[in-house]
Amino acid sequence: MMSRAIIKPQKWRNLVLLRLPIRTNPRTLHEGPDTVEELLDRHVAKNRSSTSSILDEEEEERLARRRLTSTRREVLSLYRDILRATRFFLWTDARGVPWRDVLRENARKEFEEARFEKDPEVVTRLLIGGRDAVDSALERLAEKQRIEIEKQRRG
Repeated sequence: MMSRAIIKPQKWRNLVLLRLPIRTNPRTLHEGPDTVEELLDRHVAKNRSSTSSILDEEEEERLARRRLTSTRREVLSLYRDILRATRFFLWTDARGVPWRDVLRENARKEFEEARFEKDPEVVTRLLIGGRDAVDSALERLAEKQRIEIEKQRRG
């Protein structure tokens, strides 16, 4: 099975090829975990044995800060990826509002609603769900654009 880090730039490259000049070196969108297992392993609390629970308060605080920084980095990366993905939604809805703006507004609202969530399992579920939603939306958009290009080539 190929890792997400290899697949993800390819998805973006497919969309970019349709609108922008070709880049010679694809770069990853973020430096986060490659798989869902790594994401869960990083953020889900683990049971500790009695010998490892003797950590002093400073080390506990440092570990908590590192987990918070990692989660914050993942959340910001997902939000930036959503904003990047919305650039490709140029058409308008029934009210005449561009879908780009509608998607950005909804993303902002959902991130604000989950802003003060403290449970690491809930945060991890939200991150995984958000990442999957962005990936599937980009895949569907790329497929629709491929179909449109094929229709234009045929005549």
